[in-house]
Amino acid sequence: MTVYTVPSGALRANGYLLTEDGKTAVLIDCGGTEPLDFAREKGLKIEYVLLTHGHFDHIGGCAALQRAGAKIGCCEDELELIGGEANLSSEAGVPVPPFRVDFTFRGGESFALCGMNFFVIATPGHTPGGVCFLCKDCLFTGDTLFLESVGRTDFPGGSISALISSVKKLFAISGDRTVYPGHDEPTTLEHERRYNPYAQ
Repeated sequence: MTVYTVPSGALRANGYLLTEDGKTAVLIDCGGTEPLDFAREKGLKIEYVLLTHGHFDHIGGCAALQRAGAKIGCCEDELELIGGEANLSSEAGVPVPPFRVDFTFRGGESFALCGMNFFVIATPGHTPGGVCFLCKDCLFTGDTLFLESVGRTDFPGGSISALISSVKKLFAISGDRTVYPGHDEPTTLEHERRYNPYAQ
C-alpha cells in the first residue's frame, strides 16, 4: 500500500491518498480540491473519501470529489455537524460547497475498499462523531492525536474527558503503528506512548 500526504484547503489540513493497485484510491479527509489534482497527476481514480470528522478544513473538497465520482463516508454520529453551523465554516469565513454523505459507519466496523481493509475506531472528543482509521500498520487520526499533542476540545461538541479516553484507546492498540494526523508531521504510536503528555 502506498500512502501519499496531500495538504489541502485554507488550513492545509492533511489529506491521505491510499492505493493498493496503483489505479484506484481511497482518500482520508478532503480539505480542498488538491487531492483530486494530485490523484490525476498520479493516474489514480479516487473511489472513496473517508472522513475522520466534519470540520470545514477536512470536508471542503468533498463536493468536487463527489462530482468526480467519489463516494463520501463518515461516522453516523457526525452527520449533524457536517451539515450544520458546528462545522465552523461560517466562523472561519470559509464556505463549504454542499455535498451528500453516501454511506455511514460506526466505531468497531471494518470494510474493504479498493483492495484495502479499514477498521473504524470511534474517538469522540474533538467532535462528537470523530473517528480514526486503522489500515495495515497505518493509523489515521484526524484531529484526535498529533505529534506529542492532541486535538482541541473548545469547539462545539468538544469534550476533554472524551478525548483523553479516545487517546488512551489508541495507545492500547497492540504494537507500533505509523500515525498520520490531520495536521503537522507523522509520528508513531510508540513515540506517543512515551512522550505524549496525555499518555499519562
